[in-house]
Amino acid sequence: MPKISRFLFAAVLLLSGLTLPAQAALKTGDFALDFKLADLQKNTVELSAYRGKQPVLAFFWTTWCPYCRRALKDINDLYPALAAKGWEVLAINTGEPAQKVQAFVAGNPLSFKVLLDENMSVSNAYDILGVPTYVVVDKNGLVAFDDNYFPEQKIRELTPQ
Repeated sequence: MPKISRFLFAAVLLLSGLTLPAQAALKTGDFALDFKLADLQKNTVELSAYRGKQPVLAFFWTTWCPYCRRALKDINDLYPALAAKGWEVLAINTGEPAQKVQAFVAGNPLSFKVLLDENMSVSNAYDILGVPTYVVVDKNGLVAFDDNYFPEQKIRELTPQ
């Protein structure tokens, strides 16, 4: 969701008398919030395990989102080159049951880790308001990018030559 849409969403809530929970939104340059999520094989993946080792592209998505489906295919095509350059991709499914995600991945094989955020705790912590959302975490664990489009330029900047 573009930044202006987030503003409009908040404005509608304010005008309707509702309020957003008090939560500081993650900004570029902040330390990425650590999380532990299960992958489709029930292994625990922890974001902090990559700190000091390699940058991470965290991709928040759902099975019902047509833009997410297209992005997953594009990321899957790029993954061998990204992995060769030291990147890890974590596809974080937002709010769907494991069975639904497993069925989707069975029909659309993916080369990178698919994580389950069934209760949306990580998505909420990262202030994900729409999908697809890309979050780039640099090698030092800092948020380097957070938006709804593929961060091609940021990946180029953070990839050693």
